[in-house]
Amino acid sequence: MLQGPFRAARAAARFGGMRSLDPAALALAATLAVVPAAVATPAAAAPAPRLAPVTCTFIPTPDNPAARPVDPPPAEAANTGAVHLTLRTNHGDIGLRFDRGNAPCAVHNFVHLVRETFYDRSRCWRLTTAAKLGVLQCGDIWEAEIGGPGYRFADELTGQETYPRGTVAMGNQGKDTNGSEFFLVHSVAQIKPDYTVLGRVTSGLEVLDRIVAGGTKDGSADAQPKLPVEIREAIVIPDDSTR
Repeated sequence: MLQGPFRAARAAARFGGMRSLDPAALALAATLAVVPAAVATPAAAAPAPRLAPVTCTFIPTPDNPAARPVDPPPAEAANTGAVHLTLRTNHGDIGLRFDRGNAPCAVHNFVHLVRETFYDRSRCWRLTTAAKLGVLQCGDIWEAEIGGPGYRFADELTGQETYPRGTVAMGNQGKDTNGSEFFLVHSVAQIKPDYTVLGRVTSGLEVLDRIVAGGTKDGSADAQPKLPVEIREAIVIPDDSTR
């Protein structure tokens, strides 16, 4: 429906005969005739709010001092996004993807230890090959479950954790005793949801398979791998926050 001066101008043109028309009305009518009606533009969606960083507590363990010189990470940890890493082993590279949202303190700690070269030239001391527990355990400097970073931090659990092939999770010696130890699931781990999940293996499962195929040093289902496994270097992939 036409409104205001535009309508008045048209009425005058049709019924006013020789009566002079208001120049202002004609000018407005001409302008409205050539300018398309404004198209309503939907309001831009508001950006999703960024979650505030979480605060992690790292507690010194004087009875179990750091196996290598390393300080605890800063207390503040991001809790969004993913981190991509590579473990360069003597058997080949293993790619990892960690979810900050699932375990912000554990991921924060792991990245810190990688950047401090804590894992470089360290061994994976334990291989299990039982039907319900197939893992390669790494992250301890001296031997299985001995040689951590000199501090501990709390579990990050929902109680619904599962550990299928390719899972990467924190090892521990009981509730809230996380440090540097972690394990890679090469088959399945049917265990209680007591282990904080860091993320998953994205490439290099065949590397784990070769290690498993070599068996254990003493032939049992839980011992040192027969093929020695060394993490020669652990690397955080650049620009991980954008992935």
